[in-house]
Amino acid sequence: MSEYIEIDTELSDDGQRMHVYTNLTLGERAQESYASPAEMEEGSPLVQALAIIPGIVELTISGSDMLISKEDDADWYAIVADVSAAIKDFFL
Repeated sequence: MSEYIEIDTELSDDGQRMHVYTNLTLGERAQESYASPAEMEEGSPLVQALAIIPGIVELTISGSDMLISKEDDADWYAIVADVSAAIKDFFL
């Protein structure tokens, strides 16, 4: 694992999806996809930690990247802050 955790984000054009880029291997498999918070609760340990974040409705992890879809009225600032904190807590 890297000494530092780097997390960058990029919002999709429609504002409903956020790409999260890290310098860490996030998943146990090459790609993990979850179509609901209920599916996330059954996922890998990191995904289970992300499942409790309000507003996330879908999640895909591929290597060191993540694609998050949110509820229409959810706030990206809060989601990104919670996702960043969960990643840091999980890996540190």
